[in-house]
Amino acid sequence: MNYKIAIVEDNKDSVNLIIEYLNKYSSEYGIEFDYFTFYDGIELTNDYNGEYDIIILDIEMEVQDGIKTAEIIRQYDKEVIIIFVTNMGQYAIKGYQFDALSFLLKPVSYFAFKSEIDKSLERIQQLKKEKYLLVPSAFGLKKINSNIVLYLESIKHDIIIYTENETYSFRGTIKSYEKELLPYSFVRCHNSYLVNLRHVTGVEGDFVIIKKNKIKISRSRKKAFMEALVDYIGYRR
Repeated sequence: MNYKIAIVEDNKDSVNLIIEYLNKYSSEYGIEFDYFTFYDGIELTNDYNGEYDIIILDIEMEVQDGIKTAEIIRQYDKEVIIIFVTNMGQYAIKGYQFDALSFLLKPVSYFAFKSEIDKSLERIQQLKKEKYLLVPSAFGLKKINSNIVLYLESIKHDIIIYTENETYSFRGTIKSYEKELLPYSFVRCHNSYLVNLRHVTGVEGDFVIIKKNKIKISRSRKKAFMEALVDYIGYRR
């Protein structure tokens, strides 16, 4: 796979150095990177769509600095790896408020850069074991972990995704999500509902209980749904 990296840096020499290091790392380890350059934080956040695996983020920029950029990104992408780059170490504590993976001090050596990429790729591999969905929100596309999704509902041509604290509604089909989420313990209990078995707290007659929500189980799907639920409970034990 190719890892997508955003380089957000207003100094062209620093951008070129990072690209040189990425190419060197790629040559040494056979790992491919697709990199995208931005010369100010506002260029990244104005059209952010959650597609990047790693953001290498300079802190001192003219229009929108790295701290503000990270704050905006974290509003709708909790998982992307952020590596701050700066020549002023006092920014470190403030940067970690936005869950930066690490801090690189300028001038950045290849050894330090390589160590951070090693750590980043290891974390990405852990994150890839989970499923993330890109859903429309007030901020644009928001990345959410499927583990926090309670269930999906289909109403005409719209999909509604329910989490404990938020809902997201947009055009889509439940059939496409059923296929995508099948490996992550999501099962149809009704033509209109796809539920996350990890949040099921009980079954009452023809209804499945998820938190305080009662969701209809259709007669045609009840046997397969109950079998999937029993298998899931047995697996979790």
